[in-house]
Amino acid sequence: MRNALRFLFVAIMAALLAASWSGAASADLIGDQRTQYGGGTYAEADLSNHTFTVTANGETRVMPASMGKPGFETPTGTFTVLEKDRAVVFDSRTIGIPLEDPEGYIIDGEYAVRLTWGGVYVHSAPWSVDSQGYANVSHGCINLSPENAAWYFENVGVGDQVYIHW
Repeated sequence: MRNALRFLFVAIMAALLAASWSGAASADLIGDQRTQYGGGTYAEADLSNHTFTVTANGETRVMPASMGKPGFETPTGTFTVLEKDRAVVFDSRTIGIPLEDPEGYIIDGEYAVRLTWGGVYVHSAPWSVDSQGYANVSHGCINLSPENAAWYFENVGVGDQVYIHW
């Protein structure tokens, strides 16, 4: 019995290794789209210039954006896309802002690409379009127009990188 288990273990490991050498994504091995790693899309958020630049499939787009306002600054660094949600409810209580606070909100969002488990997303923000490219007015997320957010959502994958800097 022990030899049979050892053989089974070696066979499974060999199959996994062969699949990884052939370029198969982890999602191909376990059938879960959420675990497929990206690598084809790279984004850069420039907090000073209020831009979100994306390179995908050989195309580069520079999009006007709005990021975190004073007191709610967007974190800087390199982030990995954690998940994508076509529709999401943004609730200020999840980031410690009570609804009764002047900064409190519950907003239906679209084309949400999660960068942190603490609530930082790249998402559609039609309410901030007039500020995008000019001022940072969000509570820490990267706001894009509905059209730009939809394009980014369609082109980004879980595991792709986003570099955020001043």
